[in-house]
Amino acid sequence: MSKWIVLLVLLFAFVFQTEAQELNAKVTVNSDRIQTTNKNIFTSMEKALNQFINAQKWSNSSFATNERIDCTFSLTIITQPSDNMFTAELFVQARRPVYNSSYSTNILNFRDTKLEFEYTENAPIEFVQGVIESNLVAVTAFYCNLILGLDFDSFSPMGGGVFFRQAQTISMQAQGNSAWKGWEAFDDPKNRHAIITALTDESLKAYRELWYTYHRKGLDEMAANPDRGRTTILTALPVLKDLRSIRNSSILIQMFSDSKLDEVVSLASKATAEEKKEIYDMLKSVYPTQSGQLEPLKK
Repeated sequence: MSKWIVLLVLLFAFVFQTEAQELNAKVTVNSDRIQTTNKNIFTSMEKALNQFINAQKWSNSSFATNERIDCTFSLTIITQPSDNMFTAELFVQARRPVYNSSYSTNILNFRDTKLEFEYTENAPIEFVQGVIESNLVAVTAFYCNLILGLDFDSFSPMGGGVFFRQAQTISMQAQGNSAWKGWEAFDDPKNRHAIITALTDESLKAYRELWYTYHRKGLDEMAANPDRGRTTILTALPVLKDLRSIRNSSILIQMFSDSKLDEVVSLASKATAEEKKEIYDMLKSVYPTQSGQLEPLKK
């Protein structure tokens, strides 16, 4: 009997070790700009955010420990109007491993400059479905769902839809508090509302299809056949030009640039001279102000 008990304990231990939450996040809170004698609140804030993001179950999917999505949340406190009120910038990054390689590719590289929130020292940060009482919770949960949506979209066609819809719900709920900036419709073409509106807009579905092709049919194929993977990516990129013609100021154009443009240039630099010129001309039409990043394609 004791042998079976040992086996059961080992089995449960194995499951516990291999089943994990979805995100492997590192959160940092930088308070260097704040002149205050109580820095403990920022240590507490950083600990609570790390616990919140990494311990929260964001989906019904099963993740092994080594499948968790690596991401970073860098919160820079700009001002502290009162003991528990803060304005800040949040820089969010996320990465996805490329199949059969040690390389990871950026899927999100975004700076949010409109963040105002309340936080009380030693208070836990909790997310209750359908109830959002804190802008810090709303913003953090929004970006967690955005990361998951982009990751799932990169592995299966339109696979991140459930997370984008959850982020959209958070956005709509947050709009109910007029003091929370960054959620307003039509206020800023590059705020959170603009991001999730673009990603759930059926007329812009081709961008999400490009995202899948770029990662699953392009990058993931390069270990087996670098030329085929690269050609697949470069052939798919004109979707960006189509997007600019449909939505000239779409946040998706900037988001792609911030996370992918350097990588695209690196991939295209290994193409033929004719292909490099073609991709340079196309990208220059989409990103006319980013000649510096595109310069290697002219060599």
